[in-house]
Amino acid sequence: MLRTRLNDALKSAMKAKDELAVSTLRLTLAALKDRDIAARTKGDTNGIGEDDILGLLGTMIKQRREAIAHYEQGGRPELAKREAEEIDVIEGFLPKQLSDEEIQSVVKEMIAEVGAGGLKEMGRVMAALRERYSGRMDFAKASAIVKRQLG
Repeated sequence: MLRTRLNDALKSAMKAKDELAVSTLRLTLAALKDRDIAARTKGDTNGIGEDDILGLLGTMIKQRREAIAHYEQGGRPELAKREAEEIDVIEGFLPKQLSDEEIQSVVKEMIAEVGAGGLKEMGRVMAALRERYSGRMDFAKASAIVKRQLG
């Protein structure tokens, strides 16, 4: 289970005195705990599931990529490097990412499966992709491909 892997990795990083991994994993586990608390208010006593955790990790990576762009624009390469190192730590918990070619193939199959015929049905295609490929696909790339194929 991903939740257990994250906790075990934190313990290992603490023993190894790996400050970057410790801080990144603590931030990740804090975000996970926040999501669990939000899920409890909605009646889910078990917290969020694996797919939601993968989505959380994907969101954290996306936030760091945006921060890297801002730091580079602001002339702060040391902070951009730190964010990139955090991305490496987080990506270690994600399944293998689909390549651009694989994304194109999957998008084509999903459009056919959903029966989408135009841009109005892009949301249905993206929802189906998120359901099946959470944590394994860059949805910004997928969105552009879906838009191009439906448009």
